[in-house]
Amino acid sequence: MATGIRKEPKRLLFLASGRGSNFEAAVKTLQKKPKLYQILALISDNPEAKALEIAKSRKIPTILLPYRAFSDKQAYHRELLARSLESRPDLVVACGYMRILKPEFVRAFPNKIINVHPSLLPSFPGLDAQKQALEYGAKVTGCTVHFVEEGVDTGPIILQKSIVVQNNWGLGELSRAILQEEHKLLPLAIQLFCENKLKIKGRKVEILT
Repeated sequence: MATGIRKEPKRLLFLASGRGSNFEAAVKTLQKKPKLYQILALISDNPEAKALEIAKSRKIPTILLPYRAFSDKQAYHRELLARSLESRPDLVVACGYMRILKPEFVRAFPNKIINVHPSLLPSFPGLDAQKQALEYGAKVTGCTVHFVEEGVDTGPIILQKSIVVQNNWGLGELSRAILQEEHKLLPLAIQLFCENKLKIKGRKVEILT
């Protein structure tokens, strides 16, 4: 009688710089299925990042590489790459990580890095995307989960969610509305990747059924 081959859990490495709400939302979902996902560690460049506290509270290993402590910034990026390679991740998840990943890092993990961004890319890439959308007068914006390539927020798009900008919204209201959708979109994108349901064809990402 033939027996199925047990699949090993996908090895996940997270990068975060700030409050860690997307990290927490992803972990809440992933830790419900420990046979499918293994969360290796959280790497942060910021010793004050709340994401570190969240990781520790959930017994997830943390690696702190304080960016400001490196007088040679290239040394920081070399150390980030070295520590990430040591972990041997199947997927690197950037969630609120505020450093641009160097080409060497991206090449080390081809099509194995995803990022969540608070706009409907390719509109409003880079920092302060919510503010950019408001100042531009956009009627619709949203969030995007995409693969990371060497450009800034230019990688193939995995998932997007649109949000209608209400007339009475300021930056706070818009940011909160987008964040709520990010909390849903990022765990779903991770799940699809780990289930081998994402296929990149040029600029497009096909979601397999």
